[in-house]
Amino acid sequence: MDKFISNYIEGFMGSVVSRNPGEKEFHQAVREVVESVAPFMMDYPHLMDQKILERIVEPERIIIFRVPWMDDRGEVQINRGFRVQCNSAIGPYKGGIRFHPSVNLSIMKFLAFEQTFKNALTTLPMGGAKGGSDFNPRGKSDAEVMRFCQSFMTELFRHIGPNTDVPAGDIGVGGREIGFLFGQYKRLRDEFSGTLTGKGIAWGGSLLRPEATGYGLCYFAEQMLATRGESFEGKKVNISGAGNVAQYAAQKAMRLGAKVQTLSDSDGFIYDPEGLTEEKMEYVFQLKNIRRGRIKEYVQKYPQAQYFPGERPWRIPCDIALPCATQNEVEVADAENIVKGGAICLAEGANMPTTPEAIKIIQGAGLLYSPGKASNAGGVATSGLEMSQNSMRTSWTAEEVDQYLRRIMSDIHAACVKYGTREDGTVNYVKGANIAGFIKVAGAMADQGLV
Repeated sequence: MDKFISNYIEGFMGSVVSRNPGEKEFHQAVREVVESVAPFMMDYPHLMDQKILERIVEPERIIIFRVPWMDDRGEVQINRGFRVQCNSAIGPYKGGIRFHPSVNLSIMKFLAFEQTFKNALTTLPMGGAKGGSDFNPRGKSDAEVMRFCQSFMTELFRHIGPNTDVPAGDIGVGGREIGFLFGQYKRLRDEFSGTLTGKGIAWGGSLLRPEATGYGLCYFAEQMLATRGESFEGKKVNISGAGNVAQYAAQKAMRLGAKVQTLSDSDGFIYDPEGLTEEKMEYVFQLKNIRRGRIKEYVQKYPQAQYFPGERPWRIPCDIALPCATQNEVEVADAENIVKGGAICLAEGANMPTTPEAIKIIQGAGLLYSPGKASNAGGVATSGLEMSQNSMRTSWTAEEVDQYLRRIMSDIHAACVKYGTREDGTVNYVKGANIAGFIKVAGAMADQGLV
């Protein structure tokens, strides 16, 4: 049977690669899921007969479009826009919009595919999608960002809606960008609806939405640590990234008693041996969210810290690693450093930030390890809560949202434990998350027929 399953996996992946040439991130995401669910599917031949897995890896719709806009010098610029609507079996498409130079079709497809399972894990009725553009908001004026967002939405608006597809923010798309996108959508459709999430509090947003991914990551890691009688209290935590997820993961980890040592951006990382504090995090919030500066400026304000240009923070010894930057940022050498540094847990705050080879090292060393589709699901879960509030024309308190968020992350952890517990009692969170998400999506697809 093992050989049969192995042959099935390789045959399946051969077909995926041949149909989607050159899309290495998409291949990577699909392989991880297929390796987890293939043994499970052997007990359910009707799923094989209906080719559920083959249908899941083929997006329901891919929209690629031109985004022309004019910069402040009066020069015409042209970018490419994407929306990959992967699966709507359990609800309207839901997933972020990313503005970053690295955006391409492979990355959009991998993110939409991951989003399908992540959304299923939240237990909320949301399908999976992702979108974005190779536009880089870094260094652009507010007027340039507004003109780009308006051009982007002028095409996208016809493909989204509160019961069709509800985008949110992602890398490069924060409150400013969501505001411009929503304003143009409202103008074009002549309606005020909950079509985007991550909105301002005054116009339909949810309290705790900015914090949700980072907070949820720590709530999930807290559950993981508890399986070994551990907690954040007194632990040294390394975090990569300095955006929304990293900022609030750092804040929550500190409030749970940890010492947060690092933050990073694409230029390098800072190491503060004294640990971050609430005062220091307030400076980071101002630096990154208001001034849109670089993390290296931290050491000018706090000279006891060190800045390492062109490096990632994983060579600094820690107990808990929280990669919150971007895909495939933790490579083999980084994983070896994390293990050598005495870490007991790696929980992903970004989407697929750890390479397959690095995951093998982390798991082989016995560390607690969770994939992003489980541990960073708090953001989209709270986006789902924002959708509910918009539908009911109401607003919940931060305490109510936080209670929902804690419960959802606890439920996701329980699902991972249910389907991922090994014979020795340890938990394979990758297997658990993939099977739990797959069961919900596959069941819905089977019920709805050949569509």
